[in-house]
Amino acid sequence: MNFLLEPLQYAFMLRGLAAAVMVGIVSAVVGTYVVLRGMAFFGDALAHSILPGVAVGYLLGNGKKEPLFWSALVAAIISALGIGTISRNTKIKEDTAIGIIFAGTFALGVALISTVRSYTVDLAHFLFGDVLGVRNSDLWLIAIFGGIALLIIFAFYKEFMVMSFDPVLATTLRLPVKLLDFLLLILIAVTIVVSLQTVGVALMVAMLVTPAATGYLLTKRLPVMMALAATIASLSGVVGLYISYYWSIASGAAIVLVCTAIFGFVWGGQTIFKRAKT
Repeated sequence: MNFLLEPLQYAFMLRGLAAAVMVGIVSAVVGTYVVLRGMAFFGDALAHSILPGVAVGYLLGNGKKEPLFWSALVAAIISALGIGTISRNTKIKEDTAIGIIFAGTFALGVALISTVRSYTVDLAHFLFGDVLGVRNSDLWLIAIFGGIALLIIFAFYKEFMVMSFDPVLATTLRLPVKLLDFLLLILIAVTIVVSLQTVGVALMVAMLVTPAATGYLLTKRLPVMMALAATIASLSGVVGLYISYYWSIASGAAIVLVCTAIFGFVWGGQTIFKRAKT
């Protein structure tokens, strides 16, 4: 019991656990559609595309954290809409549009960050996460924007489900496919920004993809997949923080490693079971 209770005496650990659970739930639910629609590359590119926003917010705020969330949110939404607009209004395919936006915005972000003399110290936590540095104001931002993302997901649950499993049927039913596509892109952008401080830019795609992929291996029902993914992501957040506390490992990396270990266990177990049956 002392092993479990000792870290809880610190306020920063309690805030970190709350942030990890909330981010895990939001990332997993939104990530379910990322997995079903094969948008992992989009999520990775978008996570890196917010670097210019982070750099601009840092420069305008003279190193303060407050402007970073909003500047990163603007950069993420602009990048998401840019990718969607280029891929849907030109002959260029979506993966090509993603590559163009990803490379251009990431290069711009690196260029801006390189102008900050102490960027290796000041901005490193945005690349690799710093969940133990979460403040009460950060928790409110995560709760508000994460809650809005979940409400929109549940409000358009049927529409997103039809689009994910049968795009032709969605068009036949005269659903506003393009509008819903852009809405999903924005939701992914918001989720990435909300999760920024927890796992960082470099590891964000793992929170979107790995729990949802694990849920996909365990069930073919979308509601169950969402519930499993959210549970796995939240559990990974809690276990990862305990590992980080006791073993002095970067918190974001620890969370992602636990996610990956759970996926490996499920995938390995299913592989062994299938071979045993044959």
